[in-house]
Amino acid sequence: MSIVPVIAVYAAICKELGLPLRFPGKPGAWRSIYQVTDSAHFASAALWAATDARCANQAYNITNGDCFRWCHLWPRIAEVFEMPWAEPQTISLTAQMADKAPLWDAMVSRHTLQPFAFDQVAAWPFGDYVFGSDWDVLSNLTKSRQHGFHEVVDSEEMFVRLLGQFRRDRIVP
Repeated sequence: MSIVPVIAVYAAICKELGLPLRFPGKPGAWRSIYQVTDSAHFASAALWAATDARCANQAYNITNGDCFRWCHLWPRIAEVFEMPWAEPQTISLTAQMADKAPLWDAMVSRHTLQPFAFDQVAAWPFGDYVFGSDWDVLSNLTKSRQHGFHEVVDSEEMFVRLLGQFRRDRIVP
């Protein structure tokens, strides 16, 4: 369950259709505070928890350590895909993407993308959940910090980096 492929494929399809990149979630989600966790950051935290004696028999919240609002991040995401963005439009990605497999197959062929099947490249219900969260999503990281895990990841930079990597790796055009 990762929001990055959802955003990457959604943006690629919007661009292919000549549409601006619109935030597909609820209006409240557009402005709510949100947190995410980079998988490499999570792996680092797991290694820390497995090797630091203070962590024995403990449970921790791990996120990137910062927070953001989609309304501030969305224009940067559009820049990664070299496309315009527009105001939010609440849609169900699951419903909206249900008939896009033939378009995806054509895009894979035309842009010589890696041959990932459309039904495996993005988890649309997970996207609907994330973009439908119209409340602040914050995890308390105090315990992990008190016990010695202080690493942080800039979430905006992470999205730009990972989405750019999806393009360089030919997962999306």
